[in-house]
Amino acid sequence: MIKKKSKIEVQGIQIALVNQSNNDYISLTDIARHKNSSQTDDIIKNWLRNRNTIELLGFWEMIYNPNFKPVEFDGFRKQAGLNSFVMTPKRWIESTNAIGIVSKAGRYGGTFAHKDIALEFASWISIEFKLYIIKEFQRLKENENDRLNLEWNLQRTISKINYHIHTDAIKENLIPPEITKQQASFVYANEADLFNTALFGITAKEWRENNPNLKGNIRDFATLEQLVVLSNLESINALLIQQGLSQSERLIQLNKVAITQMKSLVHSKEVKKLKA
Repeated sequence: MIKKKSKIEVQGIQIALVNQSNNDYISLTDIARHKNSSQTDDIIKNWLRNRNTIELLGFWEMIYNPNFKPVEFDGFRKQAGLNSFVMTPKRWIESTNAIGIVSKAGRYGGTFAHKDIALEFASWISIEFKLYIIKEFQRLKENENDRLNLEWNLQRTISKINYHIHTDAIKENLIPPEITKQQASFVYANEADLFNTALFGITAKEWRENNPNLKGNIRDFATLEQLVVLSNLESINALLIQQGLSQSERLIQLNKVAITQMKSLVHSKEVKKLKA
């Protein structure tokens, strides 16, 4: 399924980008407008008639598409360039089971191609125009990465805030009066590993032993979903502490919550959109 994702503007032309299977596809129809805005379909067909184009499409599919039909590709490859040879996006897709080019009717209709292929089409249209497309595409991806980093850091911050709430609950309910700072830190360490065990199935020490070449800690390598669940576990654990549950009882409860919430998040359409 193709979903509209965004647009870039290149020399006054709006070029649509869509997402399919977590890959960026760029509108060939919009790129063709640079050459002739009223005959975009004919321009794409002319490009597809070239032998070099057919070879590009076929070799790309052989690398990335396990369901590609190479026999049909060889047939087109032999015919490409002949005056009698006619190729359309629909014919290429249906005959070879291609995924590098997609064609869609309707509101967000047109012919789209994986960015590798779309940029080759842009070269055929205009080398200069291709360079401007690359520039705007890179700017778009940098902005998207900045947004994702901001959201990831926000989740990390929420996790840290909830951790302070949680440590206050430990101080009030778990740490007996008149104990040493060393004893108190021991309790905190145990509680930190309570989350690690509930969510990751491993303690911080075990993670470090299993990953000696990685810098940081287990939470620095957590996914967005895991960070969300972690922040929730810390809030829930504070309530469980106040209810007087033992650490072993809380571990069981937190593990159940972690399993339920992770199952929900990994299938969440909203989270998939955020990571796309």
